[in-house]
Amino acid sequence: MLTDLRTKIYADGADLEGILAFANDPRISGFTTNPTLMRKAGISDYENFARSLLEQISTHPISFEVFADEESEMRRQALMIRDWAPNVYVKIPVTTTRGEPLTELVRELSNDGVQVNVTCLFTLSQVEAVTAALREGAPSNISIFAGRIADTGIDPLPLVNEALHVMADAPRAECIWASTREVFNIFQANSIGCHIITVTHDVLNKLGGVGRDLEAYSLDTVRMFHRDAEAAGYKL
Repeated sequence: MLTDLRTKIYADGADLEGILAFANDPRISGFTTNPTLMRKAGISDYENFARSLLEQISTHPISFEVFADEESEMRRQALMIRDWAPNVYVKIPVTTTRGEPLTELVRELSNDGVQVNVTCLFTLSQVEAVTAALREGAPSNISIFAGRIADTGIDPLPLVNEALHVMADAPRAECIWASTREVFNIFQANSIGCHIITVTHDVLNKLGGVGRDLEAYSLDTVRMFHRDAEAAGYKL
């Protein structure tokens, strides 16, 4: 089933050892990370971490995010990150922390040849504005946080599907289904032709279950519960 996917799988994380392991996995086509994941992984030197990855991963696309909140400093950081390696995409949030759109910065960077990954999109109006900014620019990504949208009780599938139609106006831009919650999201993204899905390492580690016989899976689950009850020594 996984070999028939049109959607590319990008590993999302900040565990150096895990990232390098997935770099040798033919199912993985690229990588993303963000400051939150890096902080959770205990990374204190942003540039050193990025460069150590890029020394060993030179063909897969990798996204690194700016962490400034002022447009001028975002621009400076974006140009610095861009120069780390040709396979780098620079993550730019769709707005500042004050909710100010960064569409014009995205347009400027993209037209200047920076491969941007515009991140944290939740609405179709955001997709429309960012698509217009990327129309004439370098190869780019638009990351729609489908998992977080689903967390609000809204089905993200129709939104991502409509976004793909909007993005046809920017043929060098690829749509990312981001904030994946479960393996099934990969097949949802694939069903509508979403270009890329970012998947955390814990979900990637479940890919071995794809295509598993459900009767056998049921039996294994029954056996697991029984085995653990015995191991715990429960008595009634």
